[in-house]
Amino acid sequence: MKRLHIHLKVEDLEQSIMYYNALFGTEPARREADYAKWMLDEPSANIAISSRSEKTGVDHVGISLDNQEQLESTANRLRAIEAPLSAENDTTCCYANSDKYWSHDPQGAIWELFHTFGSSDVFGKDPELVADENANQASAPCCAPQTTTPTQSSP
Repeated sequence: MKRLHIHLKVEDLEQSIMYYNALFGTEPARREADYAKWMLDEPSANIAISSRSEKTGVDHVGISLDNQEQLESTANRLRAIEAPLSAENDTTCCYANSDKYWSHDPQGAIWELFHTFGSSDVFGKDPELVADENANQASAPCCAPQTTTPTQSSP
């Protein structure tokens, strides 16, 4: 199953959770002190909110894919049209472990394509670990592409 993913940055997490609970008619599937996520079947969507930024509004949109084959198939379609694409493998973001690709459309809208394969107790990798050579992907902020230039990775 493919789910539309939307990540919103909010000022007041509790007030936003109340709003989205009423809008969706259900409680979040995951809730943390700075984050909440609803996994909806109608419409098929993965809606996340977080309070980890001063800037509010739509952070990025994406597609949550059920398996690695779907993820690679989607990435290959973007490669075929030479769209900007950046791989991020075995990463921790939004309390989940995932493989993902970042891209952007011709207008600059950021898209995250991802397959989640596990849960995490932390929101993401700490940007403060930039100097630590052993910190995997620590130089990139969580849930943000490092770059969206075309990749040469194999399918």
